[in-house]
Amino acid sequence: MPPPPEAALRADPARPWRAAAASYVGDEPPTYETEPTTLPVTDPEDLRDVVPDTVLEGARYGTLTLRAASLRGDAARYRGELRRDALLAVRFGTGDSALLLVAVASGQRADPGAHRVARELCEWIAGAVGSNQARLTEDIHTANRGALSSGLHRLTDRAYGRLRAGATVRGLAPADHTASVRCLLLPAHPACRTRVFFGVGDGGLFRLRDGVWQDLEPDGGERDTVGGPVIGYGSGRPPGRRPSHGPGPGPDPGPDSDPDPDSGPDSGPGPDSDCASDRTAPPESEPVHGPFRFRASVARPGDTLLLCSAGLAEPLRGEAALADRLAERWDTAEAPGLAAFLADAQTGVKGYADDRTAAAVWEA
Repeated sequence: MPPPPEAALRADPARPWRAAAASYVGDEPPTYETEPTTLPVTDPEDLRDVVPDTVLEGARYGTLTLRAASLRGDAARYRGELRRDALLAVRFGTGDSALLLVAVASGQRADPGAHRVARELCEWIAGAVGSNQARLTEDIHTANRGALSSGLHRLTDRAYGRLRAGATVRGLAPADHTASVRCLLLPAHPACRTRVFFGVGDGGLFRLRDGVWQDLEPDGGERDTVGGPVIGYGSGRPPGRRPSHGPGPGPDPGPDSDPDPDSGPDSGPGPDSDCASDRTAPPESEPVHGPFRFRASVARPGDTLLLCSAGLAEPLRGEAALADRLAERWDTAEAPGLAAFLADAQTGVKGYADDRTAAAVWEA
């Protein structure tokens, strides 16, 4: 039986450091403290390698409000390990033609340089997106799905190619020097509600609509389906990733429930853009984390779109009480403040102690 609603904020007499802001769901509190305990060891010769425990970002453009947070997992806080997750939120361009990029990456647990790999992957993708900002913004505004999918696939492949080259220089296997990455492209123009997701590896993409979570994670490997009648595809469940039933967000209801009045015919990308790709060119080797994933969808007023690393996606899928709590907290017309968003994002669940990174977009 799920715990009563007040259990999410209950105090634990045996652990006085637990405050209402550091809440948890479930019958038992998490194993580790939710507040930082031990600082990571620092090399005095490389202070640039210092990673803060927590990062917060926020913005408001047109109809969207962004809240983002990346925090060290409870286990890493206890052991004095670095945060392996990276968060990058940037704006390219000005005015209504501006384009926002939110990138979330998670390094390999066993890689001592996981934090650098995650940060570099975000930065490389951001550099490519920024260099092609005008073209990408135009493709989003005109619903040019073919160009978006192939172009973003190509720039993501190039970023992973740099990681593979770095692994070779260091004498490492590519699987030991890589990261998962997931990104959102958000046009600043108030009349454009197209939200573009792309990435590789573990994590989650969810939408809170009418108080109900929908799991929008694309399968990947479906590039030939971009000619369909709806922006967004890949609503099936990847084998071995999610159960066919149980707690947590429900599956994406499918294309027919999310009509896109603005979708137009696909057209191929031009040859001169750095993020363009030739449809006849052989694809580069698949990143060791899995296939490229892409989805573009049109937001509705009242939606909340959530992009997150595996550290939040796994408990959100696996613990119904967490999904219910976040739905209650985030199904609001106004986005929460940064402090409130952070408190919600770090809601504890026993058995889940990894880094958590979340970026949520509220639609006015």
